Amino acid sequence: MRNLIYISCLILLFGCNPSNPQNEKLSDLESMQLKTSFVDLKNQKVDLSLYKGKKIIISYWATWCRPCVVEMPGLTKAQEILKNYNYTFLLVSDEKISKISKFKNDKKYNFNFLKSVGSNETLGIYSLPTVYIFNEKGMKIETIVGTIVWDSKQIIKKLKTL
Repeated sequence: MRNLIYISCLILLFGCNPSNPQNEKLSDLESMQLKTSFVDLKNQKVDLSLYKGKKIIISYWATWCRPCVVEMPGLTKAQEILKNYNYTFLLVSDEKISKISKFKNDKKYNFNFLKSVGSNETLGIYSLPTVYIFNEKGMKIETIVGTIVWDSKQIIKKLKTL
């Protein structure tokens, strides 16, 4: 009898998942969205699932982060080169929308800038820039911490084949 109760408890413990009733595995992108929400520069909530079916590069940055700003011209070129490779570039900061908007307008960058409603730390981001690359299914396939030369032949070639 004791074994039956023990087995029943194990089935209940491991067989139920109240946060995901269909027992479907959440994509990394969906899991990220559960930790924090994102808004655009008009303070409208952005659902990252809108980008499902696309390869997504999410770059966490800040206006005060010199390395982040230095790599933006190369990131702009990479965005242009990869426009026919199903990529979406999202630049996410946890700064105020007014600060992000001023930066965008002053620098004339044509990125999709978002604000993370939570702090970077809620997503495990402790160094800027940090980039996550997701495949079309929303699974994280690459993490890059620190700057890289986005428009280098090596990086472009790698991104084309991901």
